[in-house]
Amino acid sequence: MDNYSNYYSQGGNEQALDTRVSAVMKRVYVKMFLGLLVTALVSFWSASTPGVIQFFMANRWSMWVLIIAEFAILFGISGALKHISSSMATMMFYLFAIINGLMLFQIFLVYSPASIAKTFFITAGTFGAMSVYGYFTTNDLTKWGSILFMALIGLIICSLVNIFWNNGTLGWIISGAGVLIFVGLTAWDTQKIKQMAMMAPNEAAGRLATIGALSLYLDFINLFLYLLRFFGNNRD
Repeated sequence: MDNYSNYYSQGGNEQALDTRVSAVMKRVYVKMFLGLLVTALVSFWSASTPGVIQFFMANRWSMWVLIIAEFAILFGISGALKHISSSMATMMFYLFAIINGLMLFQIFLVYSPASIAKTFFITAGTFGAMSVYGYFTTNDLTKWGSILFMALIGLIICSLVNIFWNNGTLGWIISGAGVLIFVGLTAWDTQKIKQMAMMAPNEAAGRLATIGALSLYLDFINLFLYLLRFFGNNRD
């Protein structure tokens, strides 16, 4: 009887763990979707408002302010995650989504709506496939995470260099590498979030959902922007 009791006890514990992880991942994807929706709405509104366009055209420095604010929020959420409430972390995440929307509204001025929509659906399909792979794969993607992180650092350096060099060929190489890097990071981040959800206590689920949503949000946005270089068509 003891063996049967242990068997059913272990089965019950595994089922409870799967239920908890599934609940956390649902919160991650819902927050990520809402963050993307906020960014899209803010970008579209900004691109449709002449006053906003004129302000950013006349005050180029404002973009640097937004960039600094984004990094401040990123470091704030990551560094103070254990010391802030779940509601505060969520508020900071949506504030980041709003600021990012203000930064990205220019794509609506450069690319045609049809090509933006097409790229979005391509991004969603690619992101979804890699996130599903990261969630269900039994392979440990930890070593890939280290490689991808180093590749990301190299990508940032090359992007900074190309701002001043403005080499078209290097720009296409950077875009291709960016697609590959963020495809891999999507799978790696998904597996990492799942592993964190398995170990985190119940009271940390809210904060974990926010940091997980932020990670996948960044993967999606960056993948979209790099794919837009290939699939985006200029406005007429």
